[in-house]
Parts: sequence; C-alpha cells; structure tokens
Amino acid sequence: MATLNRLPAGIAWEKPADLSDKDVLKRLSPSAVKAFLKIRELWELRDEDARRVLGGMSNGAFYEWKRKVRAPLDQDRLTRISVLTGIFKALNILYSKKLADHWVQLPNENPMFQGETPLTYMMKGGLPAMLRVRQLLDSRRGGQ
Repeated sequence: MATLNRLPAGIAWEKPADLSDKDVLKRLSPSAVKAFLKIRELWELRDEDARRVLGGMSNGAFYEWKRKVRAPLDQDRLTRISVLTGIFKALNILYSKKLADHWVQLPNENPMFQGETPLTYMMKGGLPAMLRVRQLLDSRRGGQ
C-alpha cells in the first residue's frame, strides 16, 4: 500500500524559504514590496485599504514604502504579500485584464462574500480570509 507522503520518482518538494531567517527576509523584501505596490496600483486600492490588507500598517511606514525608504518586511507582512500575489496571478489567469484588476472591488454574490467585495472580506477577516480567497480562486483555476 502506497503512503500519502511519497512523491513519484524524480519529483521533490521544494523547500520553502526560511522566514525566521532575517537574511532571507532582507533578501525577499524588496521584490515583495515592489510587487505589492504594483498590485495596489492595478487594483486601484486606496492607501487606507492597502495598509489594512497588510495588517494595519501605519501611515508613516506606508509612505516610507512609497518613497522607497524600506526596512525588511516581517514574516507576517511578507506572507500577506505572497498570498495577495497568488490572488493577483489567479485572477489574471481566470479573467480578462480589466476584470482581473477590478474583481477585488466588485460586489460578489458568492456565499463566502455575502454580497460584499472580496477586498472588504479580506480587510475584515485578515490573513485567514485572504487565504480563503486564494483557495477559492485556485479551485476555480482547477475547474472545480
């Protein structure tokens, strides 16, 4: 009987980045911030909403980001940006560019959103809600 944790021959699990290592955070932070600021621009997020999806970032810290004065991200913020990047990618696979860029701000009748926008859902629910949105979109990409 095969075990569930075995992979076919020649396939290996990619080791995730060690987000407890400050050097890893320092290395990944610039590209993560650049990606987030581009997503924020394409999704037309207000600064207040952008700060909320990042976990409640202060005005001062956010404006420093926009001016390119950036300290390395912490593990939580890097994870949030990673999830948002996955959402962005899934939307651009599923929908036209115009819809992909506006989807997070459109009211959604999926029971998960209860008529609110996905952005509102993610701001209210934090990282767990962001992960649920990512899972929803990934399942749609898989045809489920």
